[in-house]
Amino acid sequence: MIRLEGLTKRWDNGQVAVDALDLEVGRGEITVLVGPSGCGKTTTLRMVNRLVEPTAGRVIIDGDDVTRSDPVELRRRIGYVIQHVGLFPHLDVAANVATVPRLLGWDRPRIRRRVDELLELVGLEPDVYRRRYPHQLSGGQRQRVGVARALGVDPPVLLMDEPFGAIDPITRDRLQGEFLRLQAEVGKTVVFVTHDIDEAVRLGDRIAVLREGGVLEQYASPADVLGRPASPFVAGFVGGDRGLKRLGVVPVDLGRLERPLTLAPDVALADARALVGASTAAVVDADGWLVGELWAADAGGEGTVADRCRPVTSVVGPTATLKEVTSALLLSDSGWVAVVDDGRLLGVLTPEAVHAAARRAAGG
Repeated sequence: MIRLEGLTKRWDNGQVAVDALDLEVGRGEITVLVGPSGCGKTTTLRMVNRLVEPTAGRVIIDGDDVTRSDPVELRRRIGYVIQHVGLFPHLDVAANVATVPRLLGWDRPRIRRRVDELLELVGLEPDVYRRRYPHQLSGGQRQRVGVARALGVDPPVLLMDEPFGAIDPITRDRLQGEFLRLQAEVGKTVVFVTHDIDEAVRLGDRIAVLREGGVLEQYASPADVLGRPASPFVAGFVGGDRGLKRLGVVPVDLGRLERPLTLAPDVALADARALVGASTAAVVDADGWLVGELWAADAGGEGTVADRCRPVTSVVGPTATLKEVTSALLLSDSGWVAVVDDGRLLGVLTPEAVHAAARRAAGG
């Protein structure tokens, strides 16, 4: 856990970079610092690992006041990832990743095992990448190596300063997904700096919105920051489309799913026609598996439902967000999206249900 108590940084010219910042980051959580340029995001991050000394206040990590500890020792137990990676160009990938273990005097076999473990963890095949140099890597690969190096001695805290900011949008999206996968495995306490509110919403468990002068305007979950901005400044910073952004952080409420008309695959089409009318039915087998959907236009003639049902193209899982559901709805011809768990139909969501869920989540 990280706790910032009255953390303040005033430069020699009298300018306040960070003003009496109080913040608590729970163990295993990702807190994202966002705000305009000059609001103190990077300065706050650098005060946590003592690259910048605070003018006042304390930084508490797992109960220890690190403002009183040896800064060199402190940095060896805090992972640090920056935008331009900062790999040593004259060292190969293995040597870069091994930087801190080597400084701590680990023996060679232990270092090699750890390097290979970390490269695999960040999705780089050790036999392929171990002996490559930074200039032989793509920007995304260099960023992965930077993350691996930061995790060298399994630090409890990871600081990340716009790590994906200098990467193209496609690679950035992929790396964000990989970072979330990695965090699910390693469970670090992360403070992440970005200027991109979309990145903050996707990655953060909580978001700290700072304004000029390092003043904290709001510290809350992404859903609350988007749905209940604490001030006009926050509302303006997150954007006028915050309602759409919010859909990406509001999960499907499984307790409010609708149950559609369902038909078994062996039902005769003559019987199905009477039941379906002008609507669409979900085709579900005896074990609850979603087999397909039967449209009224396909229910004519002889045979069974299994002969005429179509595959369901608009399907989401039980952990889907309203954004994913909305996207599926736009591609749906049946007017609803099926929510399935391991192939079994849990229920469906209609456009009306999605709208109602979004309004409930926003407190409307």
